[in-house]
Amino acid sequence: MNLNKVILVGRLTKDPEARTTPSGQTVCNFGLATNRVWTNRETNQKQEKTEFHNIVLWRKLAEIASQYLRKGSLVLIEGRMETRSWQDANGNKKYKTEVVAESMQLGPRSNYQETKQPPLKENVSTQEDDIPVIEENHPPTNPGPNLSGEQQEEINVKDIPF
Repeated sequence: MNLNKVILVGRLTKDPEARTTPSGQTVCNFGLATNRVWTNRETNQKQEKTEFHNIVLWRKLAEIASQYLRKGSLVLIEGRMETRSWQDANGNKKYKTEVVAESMQLGPRSNYQETKQPPLKENVSTQEDDIPVIEENHPPTNPGPNLSGEQQEEINVKDIPF
């Protein structure tokens, strides 16, 4: 069995950059910084190392990220690692490793800026005492518009307890 699963909790290093592909899909990219803190056994001093990750979100996740996340926002990303390769203008082969997000949890409300856009209506699950999870490829588990277009109760992001 093989497994390609990444779970990261960190802060955005820049505002998300959203764009639309020629086929009409929304894609969003941003950098995410994670850090590790430990104590050096020889000097008994705290050490810190920061890692930087390239994050890619598609479709509804991309729209949500571009709407609510800003530089410095705290976010949890679950996804998979992918490495792309291409040739630059000089013919040199380039590589870029990215985390393709499959679900996302927004950090505390004070860590992101809300915009005045319509409330989110799909793929938002809320359970008591849980941080809501927004998933790309799973149908909604709570009332909201379903995939067949039937109207159900709307969920307003402002009512989600985070």
